[in-house]
Amino acid sequence: MDQIQNLYHEVTRLKTKYESLQCCQSHLLGEELGPLSVKELQKIEKQLDRTLSQARQRKTQLLVERMEELRKKEHDLGEENKQLKIKLEEGQCLEADVGGPVKTAANKQHPSKSNHSEQQMRYHQFIPQVQTFDARKVGRSDPAPGWLGWSFDS
Repeated sequence: MDQIQNLYHEVTRLKTKYESLQCCQSHLLGEELGPLSVKELQKIEKQLDRTLSQARQRKTQLLVERMEELRKKEHDLGEENKQLKIKLEEGQCLEADVGGPVKTAANKQHPSKSNHSEQQMRYHQFIPQVQTFDARKVGRSDPAPGWLGWSFDS
């Protein structure tokens, strides 16, 4: 009988706690704020500020981690690009010496990658022409660059 009474009190206590948590949740969601005092509203505001701060810190942490991953990937790709340039230059030197195409390790790639490195290398070897700037326009944000042949000058 004593155990049944203990269980009844435990259920009653848990039910009260559940209702209290539901009430707090509705207040945090901005519901049923009318009957609250200024002190209670300030308490909710502080709690929301702390929660928002924690969420922002976590978001910042995730963004920093992602930036580090991307920097590492950028570095690794840069190193790979250097190695591919060296292989390509070695292959071009061999072609020039022999007078024709030579099968090298750089040319004996997996079929799906066969032309990718050469295309990529040619892309990276593009040298843009130097542009001249009108001193009156430097620092302006022009939505239509001059190479389009039209501008928004008034």
